[in-house]
This record gives sequence, structure tokens and C-alpha cells, in this order.
Amino acid sequence: MTGTGFEWPRTGRARTAAKLMVGWVALLWVLEVIDVATAHSLDGYGIVPREPSELADIIPAAFIHFGFAHVAANSIPLLVFGFIAALGGIRRFIAVCAVIVVADGLGVWLISPSNSNTAGASGLIFGLFGYLLVRGFVERKPAGILVGLVIGAIWGSSILLGISPANTTVSWQGHLIGLIAGVAAAFMFRRPAARSAVTP
Repeated sequence: MTGTGFEWPRTGRARTAAKLMVGWVALLWVLEVIDVATAHSLDGYGIVPREPSELADIIPAAFIHFGFAHVAANSIPLLVFGFIAALGGIRRFIAVCAVIVVADGLGVWLISPSNSNTAGASGLIFGLFGYLLVRGFVERKPAGILVGLVIGAIWGSSILLGISPANTTVSWQGHLIGLIAGVAAAFMFRRPAARSAVTP
């Protein structure tokens, strides 16, 4: 369908998005296997706030987890959100992820509690959630709005719990900053809605 701002994703794009996200999640598991096998030597790539040398860990921290339960909890939402976001174009998806990861890492470095060590893909997950939640409204595309509403209905309550300061078991700061970064990315990389065709 053309002229309405709605397009079904192409089969090739969907296949590429699926391969990308399966590979991404598989990488997280491989890294955790290596971490466990080396007495958690990769945990040092997490972000310790306000230490200048830790700025180098902003990107690696998004791929490191603290145990198999941690990476397992992040795998499904990352697969789902990443796949849906990547359907909008792989290059735009990579750019969105880069903005979220960098902004989230910097935010964690700035405001997380002293002596904490933050790592994991959850900041990116919250960012992709925010991105998908508002992208359709920003671009005025019906399909995107529907996706945002469905995702909000399914995951909204758990997202709210994840950004609550009362939840001391997670880095709510990283979750909140990731969410904000994802919303900002929807505006940064928005595409204009296609104009409806009018027959004179």
C-alpha cells in the first residue's frame, strides 16, 4: 500500500534484521561464557562512575553481563525490540543504537552511585522501547503508532518498574537515561510521513 505512510517490511529486510539480532544476542551469550570461564574477567568493562579511565568502557559495558541470569533476562526484549526497530532500516537502526549506548553510558558515568559497576544491554533495551513507543507518533505513521501502542501495553508496566528509584536491584539510572535517549533518537532520525496520493 502506498500513499498512506504504511508499508509492510520487505522480506529481505526482515531476514536481515532477524539475522542481525540473533547474532547480537548470541554475541552476548558468548561473551558471558568467556566471562565465566575466565573468573569474571570481563566484569571490569562495566562502568564505574566518574573515573576518567572508565569512559573507555561506555560501549563495551553494553555487551557485558553479570551472570547468565542477567543476559537471559535481557535476551528476549533485545531480540524483539531490536528486530522491530531494525525493520525500519539497518543503517538507521545502528545509528539509533549508537546514540542510545553512548548517551546511556555517559549518563551512567555521570550520575550512578559511587563505587557501583554498571553493565548490560538493559539501557539499550529501554532506549529501543522508548524509540519504538514514540517513533510512529513522531513520523505520523499508522503502523508505527500501532507498534508503539502494542509495545507499551505489553511492556509498559515492567518499564515503569525498571525506572523507579525504589527498585534498588537494577541500575534505574541507566534504564531512565536509555529510555530518554531512545525517545530523543526517534526525533533525531525521524522520517517524514509519505503524502497521501490525491486524484484530481
